[in-house]
Amino acid sequence: MPRARNLLITGGAGFLGVNAADHMIRAGWHVTVLDNLSRGGTERNLEWLTGHHAGAVTFIKEDVRNAQALAPHVRDANAVLHLAAQVAVTTSLVDPTADFEVNAGGTVNVLEAVRRHNREAPVVFASTNKVYGKLGKSNAACKETQPLDFHSPYGCSKGAADQYVRDYARCFDMNTVVLRQSCIYGAHQYGTEDQGWVAHFVHSILNDRPLTIYGDGKQVRDLLDARDLSRLYETAIERIDATKGEIYNVGGGPSNQRNLLEVIERIGKLTGREPSYSFADWREGDQEFYVSDVSKAKEQLGWEPEVAFDDGLRDLITWARESSRRLFWRS
Repeated sequence: MPRARNLLITGGAGFLGVNAADHMIRAGWHVTVLDNLSRGGTERNLEWLTGHHAGAVTFIKEDVRNAQALAPHVRDANAVLHLAAQVAVTTSLVDPTADFEVNAGGTVNVLEAVRRHNREAPVVFASTNKVYGKLGKSNAACKETQPLDFHSPYGCSKGAADQYVRDYARCFDMNTVVLRQSCIYGAHQYGTEDQGWVAHFVHSILNDRPLTIYGDGKQVRDLLDARDLSRLYETAIERIDATKGEIYNVGGGPSNQRNLLEVIERIGKLTGREPSYSFADWREGDQEFYVSDVSKAKEQLGWEPEVAFDDGLRDLITWARESSRRLFWRS
């Protein structure tokens, strides 16, 4: 039997990473998870992943800021999925230097390791819709041609990384791809007010914790199930001949757009609980409306969201309930 191809996932014990790893292992890959385990929930995610895929996962406890440590892991990879990041706008406002070192510096470290040691390997980078800034009052779905307008240290650090990844395809002929992701939700997400807000809403409502809504609650996002995103990660790697040097906006698209109050109401109905929430001021850099135009990915790669938000939300609630029960019995 031929040896399975090896995928290196930086930040592989995070929410996106564990979903991607699960998907890629099922597709026949061996996955090397590189993670510093600094984010809450990563140890539980790693335990779940290794428990369900024994023999198909290698774990490396490391930080992408440690450039010298990346070479051996990059050298052995057939592809790299770069997900490691500082993920919250609010955290970036508190400590812009650390945010820059992780998001921009860490990304350059990964790119340089690949360039020096394995330059043919595809590199897929998880960027963000925050590179487009606040976007004003427009209610149009956002295309990749939308001008960049970095807002907040997080937007700047991810935006710089986004452009480095793109430029390494142009300047060094490397196989890099940028995915500008919108609001991703799904199993293995523990969520906070700062990031992973759908999961944060679910966990809070299930545990009768009051929510704080920043702004008026009518801000709109397009919501994408992590399983759909994982399919796109695989496609971007397998179709690197088409995706090399490209940028794709990736979200749930217009059919999966909801405002925050609609999501809260739906969670209440699906859980049979009455959500409690209050309002606070808008946060820096928050977008009143963001919906991804995913037509480029559909036209070029045949990819589009398959999991309707109501179905994905129901699955997330089921997972959150089971996760809480497991944690209760373990404690």
